[in-house]
Amino acid sequence: MHVIAVASGKGGVGKTTVAVNVACALAKGGAKVGLLDADITGPNVPLMMGLSALPPLQEGRIVPAENFGVKVMSMGFLVKPGEAVIWRGPMLHGAINKFLKEVLWGELDYLLCDLPPGTSDIQLTLSQSIPMAGALIVTTPQEVALQDVRKAIAMFEKVKVPLLGVVENMSGFVCSHCGKTTDIFDRGGGRRWAQELKIPFLAAVPLVPKIREGSDQGRPIVLTDPESPAAAAFGQAAKNLAAQVNAAAAASTGPSGPVWKV
Repeated sequence: MHVIAVASGKGGVGKTTVAVNVACALAKGGAKVGLLDADITGPNVPLMMGLSALPPLQEGRIVPAENFGVKVMSMGFLVKPGEAVIWRGPMLHGAINKFLKEVLWGELDYLLCDLPPGTSDIQLTLSQSIPMAGALIVTTPQEVALQDVRKAIAMFEKVKVPLLGVVENMSGFVCSHCGKTTDIFDRGGGRRWAQELKIPFLAAVPLVPKIREGSDQGRPIVLTDPESPAAAAFGQAAKNLAAQVNAAAAASTGPSGPVWKV
């Protein structure tokens, strides 16, 4: 199983939206996929995946929820709606380890871990707990986001987690009435920055209302509107991510890649 961190330097760049749609695109392509919502204090994956509860325990172990062919685990299943999770570092560390090692993930090709924004205890816990295939970095094109992403990149480099690629989200808004493109958050910054740092550029995802609508309704756009440019961009990101993972695995450990079992 290839464990992939989905990370960003700051909040609000659509990291969870990318994680959900890339996971669904990988599953749609035939892969066995798990999605771990590692944002313990702000878990949004259940809503975006159209899930609300976990199945019953099996032999005392947690069984992940599943939808669209993706297995999902999140703190959102364990707290009441609107309840705040106010935990210090050790408790966050314990929760991540529990989700990794006490959940019956079964046989997976990919486990995507949707991290909280920034560089915090959870990022360190994940990188130190299991062998990781690498990190997928999500950013918007604007310089404010890119400045924070540079810090996230530096963190992954320090803990020796490979950088699998960059997804530029909210890359240009296309008006559905006139067809004109407006660069609300600038455009091309993620691509230029990835080229500058010699990190693979995976895809540019446009800013369209249907992505937000699908996220709020638990219906990822890669499944509800697969022919749209946005769905195509997420599909391209998934395809390029898989290629980077396979290339890194072949280079480091042979064709089978790193193995980690629960």
